[in-house]
Amino acid sequence: MEYRPLGRTGIDVSVLGFGCGDVGGLIVKGTLAERTRAVARAVELGVNYFDTASSYGSGVSEEHLGETLRALNLDVHVGTKVRLRPEDLGDIRGAVIGSCEASLRRLGMASVDLLQFHNPIAPANAGSAVGEREVMQEVVPALEELKQQGKIRFFGITANGDPEALHHVFDAGAIYTSQVFYNLLNPTAGGKGEGPFPGVDFKGLLHRAKKKKIGTIGVRALAGGALSGVAGKHEHAMPSVSPIASGPTYDDDVRAAESLKKLVKDGFVRSLPEAAYRFIISHDAISTVLVGASTLEHLEEAAAAVIKGPLPPAALGRLNELWKEMRN
Repeated sequence: MEYRPLGRTGIDVSVLGFGCGDVGGLIVKGTLAERTRAVARAVELGVNYFDTASSYGSGVSEEHLGETLRALNLDVHVGTKVRLRPEDLGDIRGAVIGSCEASLRRLGMASVDLLQFHNPIAPANAGSAVGEREVMQEVVPALEELKQQGKIRFFGITANGDPEALHHVFDAGAIYTSQVFYNLLNPTAGGKGEGPFPGVDFKGLLHRAKKKKIGTIGVRALAGGALSGVAGKHEHAMPSVSPIASGPTYDDDVRAAESLKKLVKDGFVRSLPEAAYRFIISHDAISTVLVGASTLEHLEEAAAAVIKGPLPPAALGRLNELWKEMRN
């Protein structure tokens, strides 16, 4: 397993991280035996970063992850997240601090390595999106306060929302990490591909992250399952997943993914998921990419892919051709 710096935190993370969310669902819906087996195997494979959130399973993910890590007596890097509700905007500091303290109780930990702000970021407050001014003037100071208290080591954001607002937050240089939406169906965070893609244009956000020494966590590697190469869903997985930053609908993403199977036909990879994971780690600004596993087999498949390393230049060149075909 390769290890990469998580920005300027001083932490080296495995290039594959374990995602504990609802999309894969193993940590949320799996039995203690299933969770213990998967987490133990992940660590055996070299995984040292586990990513959860207060919203995953309405807190169940945090409870289960903490329980599993204690059962195995493991010392790994753990990140969680805070997501504000519209009614929290009147007391952002209180909501951020309260959410962190509740997360620590569910995890059974005195502190976590990373706390990330999980709302979309926009020029101004709108729906679930929080304005960049509020992020910089209220959210970041609350996160810094938690860092000073020793409840978190570092903090960051989920890079979802308005691209210009996200670039402004990156440019401020206050955050240590960011979850980035970068995959085969939307490579714009890496500046990859020519012409428009149907999703959000993140305008080379990964280059900005590298310049500012912000650690990056690749999320939605399989686009919620559209890049899995199979149609069925495991019982642990979310039965229906809305796209984030890719196509307008999940079915559109599945159709787009079909054309990318030519990478398998051409012999560059053995499967579409392999291509997906290896593509993400091909960018030198990526610190780790998360596997959202439903089963132990999903974990094994992702680990086998990243251990092979980044895609070769010829495969990346073929991808540029396939992206052009997708958009014509």
